[in-house]
Order: sequence, then structure tokens, then C-alpha cells
Amino acid sequence: MPRLLAGKLVIATHNAGKLAEMRELLSPYGVAAIAAAELGLPEPEETGASFVSNAVIKARAAAGSANIPALADDSGLCVAALKGAPGINSARWAGVARDFGAAMKKVEQALHAANARAPIRAHFVSALALAFPDGEAQSFEGKVFGELVFPPRGNLGFGYDPIFLPDGFSRTFGEMTGHEKHGIPADDSPALSHRARAFQAFARACLVNR
Repeated sequence: MPRLLAGKLVIATHNAGKLAEMRELLSPYGVAAIAAAELGLPEPEETGASFVSNAVIKARAAAGSANIPALADDSGLCVAALKGAPGINSARWAGVARDFGAAMKKVEQALHAANARAPIRAHFVSALALAFPDGEAQSFEGKVFGELVFPPRGNLGFGYDPIFLPDGFSRTFGEMTGHEKHGIPADDSPALSHRARAFQAFARACLVNR
């Protein structure tokens, strides 16, 4: 049985883009979202073999250190022609400097090396994990499918957004506003982005005042 969440929680990320999205998604629920960086929490080593396991690692570490519930996201880009890479290593492809311009170039080079032909099918995955100080954790996952485009287009998103064209759209995530990308429809039908879809599952299970 999922535990309901109210009051405040830690967003267990040091990624400014993810933090902004999560705060926007949480704002209608009256939940005060504190960034892990604001509390000086370190980033734990992500040793999991899946998005879910890495999200749980991050959420449990933050909840244990802050002694309040923590919400963590682990997400990435999975490219069919690259056998699912970069996948859980999506952030690592950007290096220590988190240079996603270089990461997108690396994806393009890997596709050339694999002799991949358009359309280049890919999907984004987001796993959200909510953990409590007692160690209990629950997770929720969202996906969005599309194809990759080069050169990158748009500068409104972050990460790999400028090369991802979701199915049924003519603009990349990098060309969409935050509301277009992760706005929750009034009828609670599936949102567009992977993170918003994972959030919808989390909100239905764990948030009050809907």
C-alpha cells in the first residue's frame, strides 16, 4: 500500500533542469521541495543496473541524510540502434562537466560507427523513487518514444532534449516550452514527457489534495 506524502521532501538531484521540472510538477500539491544541494547532500554512487534501482539508491541516501522523505529521478535516453545505450549511462556520456553538447555528438558518432539509418528510433525513460527515512521506497516509471534528429534543435530543454523528436510532433523537446513538455492535462490523460508520466503515477499513489 503506497504511503501518502505531505509537507516537505528533498528532491535528490543536483541537476538544475530536473529540479526545476520537479518543483513545477509538485507545486499544485502544496509540497515544499528542498534541493539536495541546498542541504549540502552528496551525490551517492549510482551502482544500480536499472533506472529504478539507481533512483532508489539516490532517494534512500537523501532521505536517510535529511531525515525527511526524498524523491529521486533516474532517467536517460535509450537508442535502439545502439542496443539501448547510453541508457543508465546517459549522464556519464556527458562527462564530469555535464557537457550534453558533447554527449549528443557522442551519440551521433556512435550511430555513424554502427551504420545506423534514419529513422533512428529512441525512447526516454524516467524512474521516480520516493523513499522515507526508515528506508521504505516505492518507484514509478514513465517512457516516451520517438526518433533522433541531427543536428540538435532548440535550447529550451536540457540534456538530450534537442535531438529527441517525440512521436506525433514536429518539434524536438529542445524546441518545446516546459508546459508543453511536462504539463499535466486537466483530465489526467498521459502527459508528453517521460518524467511527467512517471510523476502522474507517483501523484496518483502518493500525493494528497488532488
